[in-house]
Amino acid sequence: MGNLKIAGCGFQHVAIRVSDWQRSTQFYCEGLGFKSAVEWGEAPGRAALLDLGDGNYLEMFERDAQEFQDGNILHFALRVDDCETAVEVAREAGAEVTLEPKAPDVLVNKGLNVVIVFIKGPDGEVIEFFQCDAL
Repeated sequence: MGNLKIAGCGFQHVAIRVSDWQRSTQFYCEGLGFKSAVEWGEAPGRAALLDLGDGNYLEMFERDAQEFQDGNILHFALRVDDCETAVEVAREAGAEVTLEPKAPDVLVNKGLNVVIVFIKGPDGEVIEFFQCDAL
């Protein structure tokens, strides 16, 4: 039985900061068998979505190690069929909306039809709703 409030809701990705792009790419892709689905940006600000092999992803953002004061996990993302509906459900549940539905240029420029929304959960956890048929 699926989610009765947000259609298509499921895990999409966890986003992390990485201080050494080559080392992290080698570890996740060569070591663990993940495959790059889409990459964007240039050093020292590269990013990528790595497919774990089952349609779930790890999102890596290249960052200076000094930015890791709060740890390296940035947010978790939930796959949804419709970001507009998901954000309204979250708003009604008391979430703070920090980014209204938006098509991120870095992914749209890669030919992907993507819409994202960011909210904060009750303890400040950062949650992304991610709408994209291709990912």
